[in-house]
Amino acid sequence: MITNLSIIDLINCLFIAAGIGICWLCFLQISSSQHLEKKVQLYFQLFFLLILLYISTHLARQLMDGLPGEGWRVALYAVTFVEILAAGFMAHMMSLLILSVTKPKHATRAIFITLFVLLCTHAAILIVGLFTDCIYHFDEANVYHRSSGYLLSNLCPLAMLAIDIVLLVRHPKCVSRRVLIAFWIYMIAPVIAIVIQSFSYGIQFIIIATVCSAVYMFSVIVRSLNDRYAKQQVESSRIETELNMASSIQADMLPSIYPAFPDRPEFDIYATMDPAKEVGGDFYEFFLVDDDHLCMVMADVSGKGVPAALFMMASKIILANNAMLGKSPAQILTDTNAAICSNNREEMFVTVWLGILELSTGKLTAANAGHEYPVLKKADGRFELVKDKHGFVIGGMNGMKYKEYELQLEPGSKLFLYTDGVPEATDAAQELFGTDRMLAALNENTSVDPEAILKQVRRAVDAFVEDAPQFDDLTMLCLEYRGDVAHA
Repeated sequence: MITNLSIIDLINCLFIAAGIGICWLCFLQISSSQHLEKKVQLYFQLFFLLILLYISTHLARQLMDGLPGEGWRVALYAVTFVEILAAGFMAHMMSLLILSVTKPKHATRAIFITLFVLLCTHAAILIVGLFTDCIYHFDEANVYHRSSGYLLSNLCPLAMLAIDIVLLVRHPKCVSRRVLIAFWIYMIAPVIAIVIQSFSYGIQFIIIATVCSAVYMFSVIVRSLNDRYAKQQVESSRIETELNMASSIQADMLPSIYPAFPDRPEFDIYATMDPAKEVGGDFYEFFLVDDDHLCMVMADVSGKGVPAALFMMASKIILANNAMLGKSPAQILTDTNAAICSNNREEMFVTVWLGILELSTGKLTAANAGHEYPVLKKADGRFELVKDKHGFVIGGMNGMKYKEYELQLEPGSKLFLYTDGVPEATDAAQELFGTDRMLAALNENTSVDPEAILKQVRRAVDAFVEDAPQFDDLTMLCLEYRGDVAHA
C-alpha cells in the first residue's frame, strides 16, 4: 500500500499523532486520579475518548485519502462520518458541562432538551450528507473534497456553542476566573480554526486548536479541583482537631477518676460514656451535695454530635447548680426545666433521672424526667427494673412540675443507671439488644464491684451487635451501697 502524502499532509499527521498521544496521557491521568469525583472523572474520560475518536478518525482519513478501491472508498466515508459525528458529541458534552456548572435557575430542562435536539439534528444532517455527498465527497481517485454544504456539518455544534456563550455571559460568577477563561479558550479557539480551515486545505488547525484548548481546560479544571480538595483537607483537619478537643473537653466535664471517693467507704461508684460520634449528648454526674448526701444524674440529650454536646454541657451545669443549693430531686428538675425552656430556640430536650442518696440511712430520693427505668439489686436479690413514674422531658414544655419517689437501699444493694443506647443497641439484622438481655448481663455475676458490672454489660452488648455500627451514645453508671458494712 503506497500513499502519496504531501509535506502538509505529513505535518498534519504528525500533529494528529501528537494529539492522540497527549489525549491518551490525559485519559490515563484522569483514570488514575484519586482526588476527582467519580462523576467528574467519568465525564472527562468520555470527553477525551471522544477527542481521541475524533482525531484518530481524522488521522485515518488522512492516511487513507487517495487509496484506490471500493473498499477504501467505503472506509473513507465511514471514518469521515464518525469524525464529524464525534465533533458534534464533543460540543454536546461541553455544553452539558457548562450547563451543570452554571446551573441556571430557570429553563435548565428546556436547555437540556434543546441540546439533545441539536445533537440529533447534527446526526441527521450527517446521515443525509452521507447519502447525498452535500457535505463531503470523494472523487474517482478516492480523494477527499468538501462539498458546497460543508458548513452544515458545523451548524449544530455552533448552535451549541452559542448556548454555551449565553450561559457563561449570564452566569459568570458560577465558576472561578481561571476556569471561566479556560472555557472561553476552548470555545473560541476551535471557532477561529473552523473559520480559517473553511477557506484552506492546508494544516488542520481544528485538530491543533481542539487538542490544545481541551488539554488546557482539563489542566485548569483539575488544578482547580485539586486546590479545592487541598482546602477541604485543611478544613477537615481543622474540624477533626476541634472535634478531638471538644471530645477531650467533654470527657473532662464528666467524673473520670476512680475510685471517685476513696475516703468514703459507705459506697462505690463507677460510670462510663462512649459517644456514637466524636462528641455525644449523653452525660452522667455524681457529686456530694454535703457529707451525707450523694447526688447522681443520668441524662440523654436529643440528637447527637456537637449540638447535643453543647446542650448537654449547659444542662449538666444547670442541674448541678440547682442540686448544690440543697433542693429536692423534684424541685431540681422543675427549676432546671424552667431555666432551659426560657432560652431554647432550637427546641432541644433532655431526659434525666436524678437521685439523691442519704448515705447514713440508704434512703434514695429520685425523680424521673422521661428517662429509662433505673435497675436495682437488693442486698439478697437480683437486678430488676424499677418502673418509676415518668415526668415530661426537660426542655419540652415550660411550667412542668415533677414528682419524686423513694427507694430504700440496704448494705449490698446496687443501682444501675443507663441511657437508651444500651437497650437500643442494634445488630446487623436490626434487632435491639433490649432490656431482657441487659438484665441477663447484669445478673451474670451480681457479686462483683460496679466497674466489673459495667464491663460485663458492655461485653454482652459488643457480643450482640458484633460489627454493626454504634448508632447512639452508650452511657452507664453503677452504685454499690455498703452502708455500715464498710465500718465493720
